Amino acid sequence: MQLSSAKAVITGGASGLGRATAERVIAAGGHVVILDINDEQGEAAAAELGANALYINTDVANEDSVKAAIKTASEFMSGITLAVNCAGIATAGRTLGREGPWPAENFNRVIQVNLVGSYNVTKEAAAIMQLNDPDDAGERGVVISTASIAAFEGQIGQAAYSASKGGVVGMMLPLAREFAQFGIRVNTIAPGIFMTPMMAGMPEEVQESLGRQVPFPPRLGRPEEYADAAAFIYGNTMVNGETIRVDGAIRMQPK
Repeated sequence: MQLSSAKAVITGGASGLGRATAERVIAAGGHVVILDINDEQGEAAAAELGANALYINTDVANEDSVKAAIKTASEFMSGITLAVNCAGIATAGRTLGREGPWPAENFNRVIQVNLVGSYNVTKEAAAIMQLNDPDDAGERGVVISTASIAAFEGQIGQAAYSASKGGVVGMMLPLAREFAQFGIRVNTIAPGIFMTPMMAGMPEEVQESLGRQVPFPPRLGRPEEYADAAAFIYGNTMVNGETIRVDGAIRMQPK
């Protein structure tokens, strides 16, 4: 599929990995609808991206919110061909902490946003994609979700985060197999340590220290490198049911 004609919904698109992906789609000539909860950043991003972009306040963990947003996005773009799940939270805590066992409420919230949120957007976007006319290769759409290397090497304190991202990886293949009949591909990107808004708030020496842990290149990943991976997946029909690590060969230690 060609990015120049993409009609993309991107969660977490107001900043970080999602924003970089939105910029890539717009630069290619496509349309983008940003789904986020940060109104100030979301509206500013849509304004900067131009007439082919729209922002919609969306809580991905709320099914009704997602349904309404996807409906509006489809109307704005006259369909959807690409859904990119970048929205997520990284709340961490030791299961047996100094103040006692970590509350299940905290665990549930991470699962709801990262895993259930990705599912909500995937199913609603796919329901629109299946109505598209297939292209010459028989494709109607592409879904890209964001996992993490924590899905494979979660660190101490990341039980909830790792479980949520492992779930994103785990649901990918069943969805790819189910959606094959509609010509909809489903893939996952597992980023390593990237420069995100959360990372940008850390002291520079901490950022440099984390970057040096990456074998090569020994630095933090750049959001545009995530966008590169998303663009590659969208354009390569044979990439389906796959998780692509974009991590500089890092393998995280226990802590």
